[in-house]
Amino acid sequence: MSANRFTYLGPEGTFTEAALRTLPEAATRELVPMVSVPAALDAVRNGDAAAALVPIENSVEGGVTATLDELASGKPLMIYREVLLPIAFALLVRPGTRLSEIKTVTGHPVAQPQVRNWLRANLPEAVWESAASNADGARLVQEGRFDAAFAGEFAAATYGLEALVTEIHDAENAETRFVLVGRPARPAAPTGADKTSVVLWLGDDHPGALLELLQEFAVRGVNLMLIQSRPTGAGIGNYCFAVDAEGHISDRRVGEALMGLKRMCPQVRFLGSYPRAGVVVEDVRALRRGTSDSEFMAASDWLARAQDGRA
Repeated sequence: MSANRFTYLGPEGTFTEAALRTLPEAATRELVPMVSVPAALDAVRNGDAAAALVPIENSVEGGVTATLDELASGKPLMIYREVLLPIAFALLVRPGTRLSEIKTVTGHPVAQPQVRNWLRANLPEAVWESAASNADGARLVQEGRFDAAFAGEFAAATYGLEALVTEIHDAENAETRFVLVGRPARPAAPTGADKTSVVLWLGDDHPGALLELLQEFAVRGVNLMLIQSRPTGAGIGNYCFAVDAEGHISDRRVGEALMGLKRMCPQVRFLGSYPRAGVVVEDVRALRRGTSDSEFMAASDWLARAQDGRA
């Protein structure tokens, strides 16, 4: 395995690269752009890279399905940390291009919902066609295949373009969440401000089936931060669920919830427990009564004494 190499969704100039460069360890690694999320993750699976940074969730568009599906299938991988990056787009054009001359635009599919209103107001006749990434859209503009691309302003210099308009976003405070993914290993120690990610498969489809899964979290006071259904490929109506929960697998409430789910589900894929980005312990909400590790241990001790006739 190349321990000195990190891959990311490329080409150069993507928001993913910008997010990766916020990590201190990126300064000492070879950063290798890949053509797609699957390619970035397969490099980790094959031992060609130690880790990959890929987008997984956007505050406007929701989950990044390519990443969710890749983590749910194939050889298992594990999330080790997350990065939150504020997102604002620039309209990149070849030097000298005027707004009135733009007839075709491009960008990553996730970008379109974030600039739709701006496009309608400023370029109502422009035709949109998606690119593999925002930076790839910039490359296509450089090659003359499109008139403009929505990408990070920082990509302009890489592709010899200029930013005709900056700070484009339909939603204020838009941000994208990225995850650093490696091969499975022991999770890092809990910090007190953690997140646990899993993928769950339903055993059978019946009324209340999803509710039964959610109750495993609810009765133990585990707050869910994301739940998204994804088709399994086994036919219409067959879904798995990607779940992000507050807490660490070593927390008794989280561990017991996962054990309950493992009893119920034909398959549970653990994707990792890792620090929450931008959150410190002081910001974490107080636990509900009866859900702390000490209370779980006290209850377990009470049960042992009851079984021994000492309750």
